[in-house]
Amino acid sequence: MSTENHQSAGAWAKKYHFAARSVIEATLRPYDLGSTQWYVLWHLVHDGPMAQRNLQIVLQIEKPTLSGVVSTLVRKGFVAQTSDPQDQRQKLLSITPAGQALWKALPDPIALILETAFAGVPKEDLSTVVRVLSNGVERLNSLFQKGKKP
Repeated sequence: MSTENHQSAGAWAKKYHFAARSVIEATLRPYDLGSTQWYVLWHLVHDGPMAQRNLQIVLQIEKPTLSGVVSTLVRKGFVAQTSDPQDQRQKLLSITPAGQALWKALPDPIALILETAFAGVPKEDLSTVVRVLSNGVERLNSLFQKGKKP
């Protein structure tokens, strides 16, 4: 791989991802939570109860991964998992009172990342970064949706 590739937008996006993930993990570690657990709680707090399969789509993770995360949150008492009255095979998730209390006590790792990483960066520059990366993600995702292989 050339030196140029190590300085590409993709390389920096990957480095940003790893750095941000480290901040998330360090922020949540004292609360015995992982990043995916935090995102599950975030969605249940902000979007309300939802079907587990919908959460899988939103989080873009595999079914077994989400099942493990949800099982852990249920075991910890932060999330309730019930059967959907319309379809007993489907699971509905909601945040419990203990989950609400935890949520209120948690620092927001995403806010910390944004405040730290982008302090003083003009909004126009951030808009450009978002536009470029979101277009790149859309193009890469459509590459596989159209059946193309790299």
